[in-house]
Amino acid sequence: MEKQALILVDIQSDFLPGGALAVPQADAILPIVGQLVEQYKTVVATQDWHPSNHESFAANHPGHKPGDMIELYGLKQVLWPVHCVQNTPGAQLSEALSMHEVRISKVFRKGTDPKVDSYSGFFDNGRRNSTGMGEWLKTQGIKAVSIVGLATDYCVKFTALDAVQLGFQTTVVSDACRAVNLRQGDAERAFNDMRLAGVQVLTSQELAL
Repeated sequence: MEKQALILVDIQSDFLPGGALAVPQADAILPIVGQLVEQYKTVVATQDWHPSNHESFAANHPGHKPGDMIELYGLKQVLWPVHCVQNTPGAQLSEALSMHEVRISKVFRKGTDPKVDSYSGFFDNGRRNSTGMGEWLKTQGIKAVSIVGLATDYCVKFTALDAVQLGFQTTVVSDACRAVNLRQGDAERAFNDMRLAGVQVLTSQELAL
């Protein structure tokens, strides 16, 4: 698909079954993602890449537990289990992607600043720093992006919202995403938020039409 890119969001071991922050049914997306990767000329991936002292980790806030909400340097912050720590097995892209590794043009790491989380693959949550993904895609002449990965209600959602803001025609492939669902219905709320912002939400079958 010319002028289009596929963005693989955080398909990492810690978000898959058995991982430190396993997203329910996350492994169900892997066959669909594998099929989609073969259909795009340009494929990029995002990778959560946290230092161990990241302040989004509940373990770094005595008295708090995962799921608590705090304020972190002026931003609301959900506290998470320790996950995707730099240079650990949990931070690695899923082994299921290894057969497609040659097709992944570039990996953009995020969440490296201990003081701010980074749900979007384009910017940190305060939009203070860019990962460079938007700039890189534009230099490749990309006009449209399709987004898959983990998790629907956090990193997929905010990557999609930023993609629209950056001027990309944006599609999220709903059956190639799974949600954390800290609150019941978070996934559907995320899809609604994305649609309202101009994101097209399609299944992989609809995408192929």
